[in-house]
Amino acid sequence: MKKYIIVQKYGGSSVANIARIKAVAKRVVAAKNSRNHVVVVVSALGDTTDDLEALAFNLSRTPPDREMDMLMSTGEQISCALLAIAVKEMGHDAISFTGPQVGIQTDKTHTRARIETISGHRIRKALAQDKIVIVAGYQGVTDEDEITTLGRGGSDLTAVALAQALKAKVCEIYTDVNGIYTADPRLVKEARKIKVITFDEMLEMASLGAQVMQARSIEVAKRFNISLHVRSSFSKEEGTMIVKKNEKLEDVAVRGVTCSKSDAKITICAVPDRTGIAAKIFTEISKVGVSVDTIVQNVSHTKQTDISFTVPKSSLPKALQAAKAAAREIHAGDVLYDKNIARISIVGSGMRSHHGIAARMFQALAENKINIEMIATSEISVSCIISQRHAEKAVRSLHEKFELEKVE
Repeated sequence: MKKYIIVQKYGGSSVANIARIKAVAKRVVAAKNSRNHVVVVVSALGDTTDDLEALAFNLSRTPPDREMDMLMSTGEQISCALLAIAVKEMGHDAISFTGPQVGIQTDKTHTRARIETISGHRIRKALAQDKIVIVAGYQGVTDEDEITTLGRGGSDLTAVALAQALKAKVCEIYTDVNGIYTADPRLVKEARKIKVITFDEMLEMASLGAQVMQARSIEVAKRFNISLHVRSSFSKEEGTMIVKKNEKLEDVAVRGVTCSKSDAKITICAVPDRTGIAAKIFTEISKVGVSVDTIVQNVSHTKQTDISFTVPKSSLPKALQAAKAAAREIHAGDVLYDKNIARISIVGSGMRSHHGIAARMFQALAENKINIEMIATSEISVSCIISQRHAEKAVRSLHEKFELEKVE
């Protein structure tokens, strides 16, 4: 009888303590007992990643990226070794590997490396010996043997990439919630679990603040059409299937509301209104490796204008330094910043065929006296930058406005 490969990924909350590690071990063994080969990817225990990061920033305001990767990669090594011990204690053969040990080759970009190739030779050898394989997520190695990490949530990317490399039958993402919800259940008690969602919708939700999965992992799953099952590690309940396309969803205009507080806004004042000025500003910012998101330029009436844009809050120091250098070069005015912003978004593939969605969103925010600072749109999403103090109220009002409590 042919054995299929199942890839399971367990997040930090799923392995936060010894009791939970033992529970995960039971789940892994149960999957193995179903005549499958099992490859498990684990994140660091609980808040280990945050704790390690805090240690570094207690020593330096700008710790070197290379050393951060050396430090941060240790968390997953702890959890994968402990889980292997737990599985072996249950009488099943298991072996733990780091990302480099299984041949996860990345580019040279520290703290947010991109996977280039996966050999998987040691995984296949271990599976042939009927072992349960446990891999440390979030990490890889360059062709110069430098340890790299894949960015926050990178264990999701490890799992999806391994599922593709090993031609796995299914990739299961285990987390501390029962699936993907119409909004964060901690903010909206009426939030409903979505049974099926498309890659496009999930990619938008992940990139706009939904913290269940890393956006880059969804991109890979979409590219190779790897169906994902997001479910809770604390129950046997079916979760949310993320799939390529579902015709039944086209009548649903909005599938969910997301909120992200991970951005900061930078404004360069009194920018000369000349051709090529914007190119100079954003070239300087790109040189320091910062990704810019929403950009708004005011209409010029005095041959000067203000340009505002958002960057990841973690990149604010580098972005500010580059923005100030650019402002001096082009003889602009002050450079201001605001860390207390939130990005509120509505997402749904049905927006392609429904009109008036943005207007209803703006109306809901206006009714709650919430000022919109910036607006960004895509084919299946509308996002507004607002003051962080109104974020929860905005999410609840939009969830109610679009009647998402009725979503199936």
